[in-house]
Amino acid sequence: MPSDTRILAVDDRTENLTALAAVLDALPVEVVPVTSGQAALKELLNDEFALILLDVVMPEMDGFETAAHIKARPRTRDIPIIFLTAGGESGEQAFRGYAAGAVDYLTKPFDPWLLRAKVSVFVELHRRNLQLRRQARLLRQSLAESGDGNGDGGADGVAAGGDRLLTALDERLRLVEDDVRRLRSGEPARDLDEHVADLRLALDALSAGG
Repeated sequence: MPSDTRILAVDDRTENLTALAAVLDALPVEVVPVTSGQAALKELLNDEFALILLDVVMPEMDGFETAAHIKARPRTRDIPIIFLTAGGESGEQAFRGYAAGAVDYLTKPFDPWLLRAKVSVFVELHRRNLQLRRQARLLRQSLAESGDGNGDGGADGVAAGGDRLLTALDERLRLVEDDVRRLRSGEPARDLDEHVADLRLALDALSAGG
């Protein structure tokens, strides 16, 4: 189904890509399949992705090298990566995977329910992040319009109040974005719900003032 949440699936075997798409079919995501690391890097130039499912063993550019390129780019370095591999020496490869910046590492054949559950977490994080970014964009647009004024004596006061509110909202948004980055890196973000609630209160204050 059409979705603004995309997952990039990278595997040199088309049958594995088909299987991944089937496992994730029940989720509200669009799975974009590519068969090489080079193709993955090209795809990442054009679209935004919530998650990358990356095979380790691939010809020419393997998963570790592909991940290194992804993490070296400012535009893509925060996209979470889950490595998938059929490699037997899973201990050493898992260590390399986490060292390359992966948030998780699964060996094939993987449990479809487990993979779907893990993907769901990052899909929800991505949706929250998109929502917060949209709210911040609308907020800045609203404050910019309210700051234009009509030449009356209250225009400066409205603009000053808007600036203070924007600063407060920026601070709350930054806290939520930091929480999202921690979760994407596999770290706990225990204050996320509290920070989101604070942001909503600030948005409510803006609505009441408008």
